[in-house]
Amino acid sequence: MAISAKSFAWQSLDRAAGDLEGQLYRGLRDRILDGAMPAGQRLPSTRHLATALGIARSTVVQAYERLKADGYLMAQAGSATRVAALGAGPQPPAPKVILGVSEPVAPPDTSRLFEPGVPDLADFPHASWARYLGARARSLRIHDLGYGEADGLPALRGAILDHVAKTRGIFARPEQVMIVPSTRAAINLLIHVLLRPAEAAGKVAWIEEPGYATAQALLREAGARIVPVPCDAAGIDVAKASGLPPRLIYVTPSHQYPTGVTMSLQRRLALLDVAQASGAVVIEDDYDSEFQYGARPIAALQGIDRNGLVAYLGTFSKIFAPGVRVAYAIVPMRLREEVSAALQLQGAVVPIPIQAALADFIRDGRLRGHVRKMKALYAARMAASVAALRDHCGDVLEIGDGTGGLQLATWFRDRDVDDRAVAQRLKADGFAVQPMSRFHLVPARPGLVFGIARVAPAQVQAQVARLAAILREHPGRAG
Repeated sequence: MAISAKSFAWQSLDRAAGDLEGQLYRGLRDRILDGAMPAGQRLPSTRHLATALGIARSTVVQAYERLKADGYLMAQAGSATRVAALGAGPQPPAPKVILGVSEPVAPPDTSRLFEPGVPDLADFPHASWARYLGARARSLRIHDLGYGEADGLPALRGAILDHVAKTRGIFARPEQVMIVPSTRAAINLLIHVLLRPAEAAGKVAWIEEPGYATAQALLREAGARIVPVPCDAAGIDVAKASGLPPRLIYVTPSHQYPTGVTMSLQRRLALLDVAQASGAVVIEDDYDSEFQYGARPIAALQGIDRNGLVAYLGTFSKIFAPGVRVAYAIVPMRLREEVSAALQLQGAVVPIPIQAALADFIRDGRLRGHVRKMKALYAARMAASVAALRDHCGDVLEIGDGTGGLQLATWFRDRDVDDRAVAQRLKADGFAVQPMSRFHLVPARPGLVFGIARVAPAQVQAQVARLAAILREHPGRAG
């Protein structure tokens, strides 16, 4: 279906601001990314659009050419310009390239089925990322060759802030953004800043139960007094916490790890009240909040914090690629100088060319397009996994809803099962599921955590049928 030039009334051009080509490029790009202009839709001719908008035809031609070069539009000689399918580019297939390094195309890895925490890299935008990285590598400035700012490249900090302000409702200033190599590094950085007091009373940390095992390990290593706070279907329940007031509270409110639940607004407000009363800082780990399948992602906890209580953490490992090694912390202004000094002391830096290339990638809308594409793929894989598990394991496992994220929580109906023994047995047959007990600090109901990111929907029924046979043959009862 064609879109007429007159229907472009939505495209308001600010002539006083200049760069009419850029304004038209960004307007079209954003509508394509948001789905308002679907793949295959025909655009008006450059002449007709120029007349409708009252601008030079050359401006429209240049905007169209830029969109074609970036893979948003496609055109062949003698035919109309149309919206390209997301992920399609103007270049022919190329070898896989990650961080500028070419790799041979390999078949899917079936040796670690259902492994949690691992994204699918088969659909990584190799050629596009290589172009951005190559462009930055070829045009390094004197600034890029120096030590740079310990907090990160200003262009990337600004691009990240723009992205999370639109997608997660974050309120912050660019100087609050700190670039680090991983979420692990960000958690460790904040732990050492917040738990610096030598007295035991200053080292109390509350953490979700069950919760992220790496955060638990980092807190133990720092000598923290860890208080596990129960989570239920509404998220962490601070009313059930006991003992000394916390200095630090670690949570995953948008998509609790590993259960997958979303913290309710009432629980969020209660958490902020406790943090305010105790003088604690809340570490909000928002690692895969973009992948919500049943509804729009709920806004970040940081967005409703008006007292500088929340340090927000994000990473590109799940939504882009772990090998890029870029994550970030958005810290309260009152902690900015202290966290910045600690970051400089630790020397946990991301190479400047990678930061610059990622900033360009985000600014040009490529990241948003990639996330949108992967969200659709992961939603189908989650649905296939939930259906297969309910078909073949429903009598053995209680299956989570699977409304978001890259992992799916399940619990054994038989509470006497040794889930660690079961997971070890499944590992011998190529299944990399994790035991639920690994995420608990106190004994709790056994279960298994499945990763869905690399599931092949056409094969998942057969794979789960094989897993179910193993569960029945080796029930793994404790004792």
